[in-house]
Amino acid sequence: MRALLLIAALLAPTAALAQQQLPLWPNGAPGFESRKAIPEQAADYWVKSVNNPSITAYLPPKETATGAALIVLPGGGHRILVIHSEGSDVAKVMNPKGVAVFVVKYRLFREEGSPYTIDHARQDAVRAVRYVRAHAAVFGVDPKRIGLMGFSAGGEAVNLAVYQGAANDPKTDAVDAVSARPDFQVLVYPGPLGVPEKVPTDTPPAFIVAANDDECCSAPPVDLLTRFRAAKVPIEFHLFQSGGHAFNMGLRSHKAALKAWPDRLFDWLADNGWLKAG
Repeated sequence: MRALLLIAALLAPTAALAQQQLPLWPNGAPGFESRKAIPEQAADYWVKSVNNPSITAYLPPKETATGAALIVLPGGGHRILVIHSEGSDVAKVMNPKGVAVFVVKYRLFREEGSPYTIDHARQDAVRAVRYVRAHAAVFGVDPKRIGLMGFSAGGEAVNLAVYQGAANDPKTDAVDAVSARPDFQVLVYPGPLGVPEKVPTDTPPAFIVAANDDECCSAPPVDLLTRFRAAKVPIEFHLFQSGGHAFNMGLRSHKAALKAWPDRLFDWLADNGWLKAG
């Protein structure tokens, strides 16, 4: 009931109500229900101690909403979540363009003392897609225009969700009967975990962006590009000359190319028809 009330609150006109944190599971993550009430820790730009995975919805005004949605997994090396510059900043850029944004707080397997594995991050990403799709009418989004977006470690979770799927995940409620396949994916300097040896031909189209001088995460995008091309799956790829790691949405960069990269994402969404009902 509480979750339904929170969802209903999202339709209220005030911005504050449109940023309610909604748990992905009503009783806590499967197998870890007893940890549901352990509080998160947050300071400055990060969040950690995520024990009750959730989404926070940032919805564009009804009169400008396109129906497209981005489900966003921030980075942070699976130790923290860079929740603002790789989370709410996506909404800051994409909401004015009519795109709904859902920021995921997923479980962190490298955090000190964590009982979780990388597979729990995958499970949270999968559930987030199902949750948004199951409640698409309430959120005002098109269930056929939902993208999964990940930064760095969040990109690894996206890869795992896309290529491993959810066949063996526990079934807890009706949401788990909904398709977990995103309609498209956006990878921003993704890490190496989850990169498949071969990209299946039914993989969702991808937009990938990274910087060539990123010592951590310039190679995985290039590997993905090669495999997408071999599978003949649509891909748009931007490798900037410089920018290092974690240039986020380009809002704090002094480089013109990095400041403008979100415009290339918006163009890609438009060119592929995800900004209007089919």
